[in-house]
Amino acid sequence: MSNKDVIGVFDSGIGGTSIWKEIVTRLPGENTIYLADSINAPYGAKSKEDIIALSVKNTEKLINLGAKIIVVACNTATTNAIDYLREHYNIPFIGIEPAIKPAAVQSQSKAIGILATKGTLNSALFQTTSERWTQGVDVIEVIGEGLVPLIEQGDLENLELYNLLESYIQPMVEKNIDYLVLGCSHYPYLIPLLKKMLPPHVAIIDSGLAVARQTEAVLKGLNNLSGDVSSEHYLYTNGDVKVLKKVLLRFRESVKPTTTITISHKDF
Repeated sequence: MSNKDVIGVFDSGIGGTSIWKEIVTRLPGENTIYLADSINAPYGAKSKEDIIALSVKNTEKLINLGAKIIVVACNTATTNAIDYLREHYNIPFIGIEPAIKPAAVQSQSKAIGILATKGTLNSALFQTTSERWTQGVDVIEVIGEGLVPLIEQGDLENLELYNLLESYIQPMVEKNIDYLVLGCSHYPYLIPLLKKMLPPHVAIIDSGLAVARQTEAVLKGLNNLSGDVSSEHYLYTNGDVKVLKKVLLRFRESVKPTTTITISHKDF
């Protein structure tokens, strides 16, 4: 495997670009390929078998495109499929799961909120992690039903989105949470709205930076980091390419001039 191969990233739509952006920022010399499986979003309402099948599809596509490591930038796919992927493919996988531990350990009010998909909250991995770290902590779990499809439309100022999100957050505020854990890679795009709804003392935690650090650590351990001064990034969606371009517009303006970003439609 060559260190000129790419970092592969996939999610059930555009949400995982919140993870992808952290990886690109931390590892500016690495090439990446991102698969936005928008046509099958959201994964959170699907069966474990369907989630595994979709994760296999995305994995094999990324391997065929030259991935040297694959980041499963989806909480639901991580909690339901990553063990299967690691057993069946000879390539490193980085997963993402809700950051329950830091929220539970640091909470002063002993109440934390977790906003996630049904597939994540019902998974065995989530339950095991939660039971391990939340003893003595009031955990308010809320399924963010309907949020992913609205985010996938690309209009993050939509009143319907705001009202739906507020209906999920208000019960957590009433329980005096001081940490809100985002358990879906789509949800970091809601942070501007969340800051309007939450009291100032409530900290919002997502896993993007931690995933980027772990990706760097694994590649470094394999002596497979790229030292290039330029990088190329290909982002493919099987949905509406306009939405993906809209979401990434601001990020494109902040990266190095030597960075090439190509966004296009691809069937997969």
